[in-house]
Amino acid sequence: MVNAVGRDIPEDILKATGKEVFQGTHHFDGFEYKKDGPKTRCVINSNGSKLVPTIREVLEKCGIKDGMTISFHHHFREGDYVVNMVMEEIHKMGIKDITICASSLGKAHDPIVPFIEDGTITNIKSSGVRGKIGQAISNGKLKGLAVMYSHGGRVRSIETGETHIDIAFVGSPSCDEYGNCRGIGGKSNCGVLSYAMVDGDYADKVVAITDTLVPFPNFPAHISMTKVDYVVVVDEIGDPAKIATGAAKPTKDMRKLMMADYCTQFVVNTPYFKDGFSYQTGVGGASIASTISLAKVMKERGIRMRFGVGGLTKPMCDLLNNDQVDCLLDTQDFDLDAIENVKQTRHFRISAGEYADPFNKGAVVNKLDFVILAALEVDVHFNCNVVVGSDGVITGAQGGHPDTAAGAKCTIVITPLLQGRIPAICTDVTTVTTPGDTVDVVITDYGIAINPLRKDLIDAMKDVDLPFKSIEELRDIAYSITGEPEKVEFGDRVVGIIEARDGTIMDVVRQTKDFEFKD
Repeated sequence: MVNAVGRDIPEDILKATGKEVFQGTHHFDGFEYKKDGPKTRCVINSNGSKLVPTIREVLEKCGIKDGMTISFHHHFREGDYVVNMVMEEIHKMGIKDITICASSLGKAHDPIVPFIEDGTITNIKSSGVRGKIGQAISNGKLKGLAVMYSHGGRVRSIETGETHIDIAFVGSPSCDEYGNCRGIGGKSNCGVLSYAMVDGDYADKVVAITDTLVPFPNFPAHISMTKVDYVVVVDEIGDPAKIATGAAKPTKDMRKLMMADYCTQFVVNTPYFKDGFSYQTGVGGASIASTISLAKVMKERGIRMRFGVGGLTKPMCDLLNNDQVDCLLDTQDFDLDAIENVKQTRHFRISAGEYADPFNKGAVVNKLDFVILAALEVDVHFNCNVVVGSDGVITGAQGGHPDTAAGAKCTIVITPLLQGRIPAICTDVTTVTTPGDTVDVVITDYGIAINPLRKDLIDAMKDVDLPFKSIEELRDIAYSITGEPEKVEFGDRVVGIIEARDGTIMDVVRQTKDFEFKD
């Protein structure tokens, strides 16, 4: 069945998942549903402690068994230790057919690939995966399906009961013996625990894993003792130094700095750039650089930001410290400076649901004026791909990309025209993750394309000295340099689905043909 972005979704996948095809960004506006709820064990009297000596013992207390769904958060990014230590113990116990429901999985979790191969893990639900896990899924090693959804889509899936979590594991930088968790106050701080908040609310059992046990009460708690069943103390839960890795680093690349300057000039010439505007950037180098250059213009013109939101970096926190923004709304910290900045009084933690859930009564993304994002590919329909590489291998994550694109008044995607020797602007993306009707502007090092649907932005830029081109012109320039790339050859088997934020199917990911597993 062909969906609203022109992708043909196999009938057997629709039957197997019970899902509908994507029918448009606003298809579920006004939809009503009854929220799901967890099983709750009442604690009337206790000895005041929820401490359990080991992960194995806590797994036994939680009643771990074949076929369960367990969850994790990814605030430690490439420095996370929790997923591996829990899965190692589950493997030793001989448990099979586990579904992992993680807010994201990365290269830090390469060690669990053998557990995919031997059937310990048979299904994965995540905003995406990187590293050897993505390779394993693309190579058909996962017995079931990889379901990839946005951060808001994950919350929706859990709250509606579509995804039921049996045991949630919360890596907590500090925790008291009664289960009050905080993202700071320990030796392995990650700043916030926003992605794990919905797990705390909806999982049947919640286990806090910490390397810093502090006296009760560990207040203000980011996840309350009222949600937590057990506490386990380990030597280390993560390495904060590895939070700012990969894309989450500032750039010195002149090409990216040029695109950041283009982005700033575009932003300041829109009608939305005025006192009280709101703003979010992605974590790419050009996106981070655009924040730095925008701050200079704000200072020159005396324009103040009302709020900044999302995964935060030092440049966003500098706006707060320099009193250029009223407040920051934080769902994730991408560097050590942002983690430290959480202590500021106008730096607020928000849950992933408050941030981006499309099935609540109002998410912060709907109040955004600007969002600055990156992409692996953008096609001539402005559809974006942020999950599957041009070789067909799963290598990224949706994150908040579709959520913010749908909510913001002006969605800007920054990408170099060529990713290595591969055109980033193409006729059709390998896999659609963000629909083109939610993307307003594409900025490359060879020019800027405005979505024809946004005639207001086109009019606003008539007298602006920037290198404007059509999206087709950008595609043609890319192809003139590299030639039109051959389409990736896929096998027949569907190994993953890309969920739209409303839970319908945006696209599918098929097993790569003749794929060789990489070291």
